[in-house]
Amino acid sequence: MDWLFVTMPIAGVEIFWPGLVILGFGVGMIGGFFGMGGGWMVTPGLNILGFPMAFAIGTDIAQMAGPSLISTARHARFGNVDYRLGGIMVVGTVGGFEAGAQLIMWLERIGKVDIYVRSGYLVLLSLIAWLVFTDVAKKMRKDREARAAGREVDALSTGIEWHKTLHKIRIPPVIHFKKAGVRCSAWLPILVSFFTGLMAGILGIGGGLIRMPALIYLVGCPTHIAVGTDLFEVAISGLYGAASYSYKGRTELVAAVIMLVGASIGAQIGSVATKYVKGYGIRIFFGIAVIGCAVSILFKIIAAAYPGVRAFFNGAATVLILGLVAALALYIFMKFLNGVRAERAEKKRAMSQVAL
Repeated sequence: MDWLFVTMPIAGVEIFWPGLVILGFGVGMIGGFFGMGGGWMVTPGLNILGFPMAFAIGTDIAQMAGPSLISTARHARFGNVDYRLGGIMVVGTVGGFEAGAQLIMWLERIGKVDIYVRSGYLVLLSLIAWLVFTDVAKKMRKDREARAAGREVDALSTGIEWHKTLHKIRIPPVIHFKKAGVRCSAWLPILVSFFTGLMAGILGIGGGLIRMPALIYLVGCPTHIAVGTDLFEVAISGLYGAASYSYKGRTELVAAVIMLVGASIGAQIGSVATKYVKGYGIRIFFGIAVIGCAVSILFKIIAAAYPGVRAFFNGAATVLILGLVAALALYIFMKFLNGVRAERAEKKRAMSQVAL
């Protein structure tokens, strides 16, 4: 079974290469669907497969730029990208990213990078899962109250509306982002992107894990615009991040190329699938994915702390993360197929009516 493993020349570790293929294709599809480079699953996934954490972060950032560019192009065709908003956010992202990357280099020097990054992931994923499901619960309650009162349900209403409070802060310059339908101080997206860039540099997530919810709940973007705009920003920050981590010698290009082949195909499928799923449907499945990822990281923390159960929890973490990627990718692929079939059937009906 040695042929199933490949030695990474820079990191010096043997990796189960079919795991890289599964991770690349699945995360590319998931990233295109949720509006993120998929790094929130790739970094822990690479670490679980055997990469040291610093190499997992650098390799993840290197591979995410390609599928993010492809997904951005797809979303642009659907009118889901606010380039003005994304361009402004690059300013904060680059500064935050470099600060986070420098912090990772320091943690690696003192031998604390694995435990600190895993713990940071666990806290962050838990908070985001709480945010997503709290929002969904409030939205559902609003819809029930509207129906009970005999009112029409507002399809554009949201559960959490922090953005309405933040929009009242009018520190100049105030900019109108037409595609997103948002008018706010330019400092709001800049500060949001700086924080997400900082998290990207520390956790290797491209910032998308935080930025997509931040665009919805803090900036006030509709879900589909948040997805497309985030992917555009992820692509730009990913290119910068890949250069930064490669310069620091923490990028394993062999693994990145293996993953990129599958991710590029999956990203196109995931991007198109967003046409066929409602905004809150995307948020719910995003929340489920976050919970699964958090549990896998918890398994790795337990394995590191208790040597007696290390083999069991390491194996459980690997099965969970790859199984989660495969299950979500299958769900998205089925939505894609069903949507395409329904669209083609509708076109045939329209053509037959015209012929009559």
